[in-house]
Amino acid sequence: MSETRPNPTGRVIRFADEDIIVSKTDLKGRITYANDVFVRVSGYSAAELLGAPHSILRHPAMPRCVFKLLWDTIADRREIFAYVLNLAKNGDEYWVFAHVTPSYNLTGEHVGYHSNRRAPHADALAQVAPLYAALLAEERRHADRTTGMRESTALVLNLLAKHRVDYGQFVFGLSKHTALHTGAA
Repeated sequence: MSETRPNPTGRVIRFADEDIIVSKTDLKGRITYANDVFVRVSGYSAAELLGAPHSILRHPAMPRCVFKLLWDTIADRREIFAYVLNLAKNGDEYWVFAHVTPSYNLTGEHVGYHSNRRAPHADALAQVAPLYAALLAEERRHADRTTGMRESTALVLNLLAKHRVDYGQFVFGLSKHTALHTGAA
């Protein structure tokens, strides 16, 4: 599979509230299972997805620090809920509300990850999008990608601490309270 990603078109893919995108990966993030909804929404065939890195869907407008938070959490064998902007094969984009958990075999060995993704509510996205834009701007402000990710991670953690919430509380409280303010216009 080519590592070349499509250019974003700016077109948005919407999928039904009852649709659930399901995937499984190995410990390195290579896709080992993709349900029909995942295939349909992403635009990739099952054959193209199986064995591919899950990052094949990475949208360039998605802050890297969110993925760091996600991977740090699941590598610690804890579940996480997160909003993610994905890039379909044709360059169209789609937002998901993801629930990612570690997967274990029958002997309890950690063997990979399982993710269920649903269509997010518009009111939550109205709050997530500006935060992600501010995090991405912070990442891009630094010439060194590692420094950019470290600084954007610090930014989100400081915002959460300022509002006395952890990431899970932030995610589940989005439609219940006003957004975290990043200072970005």
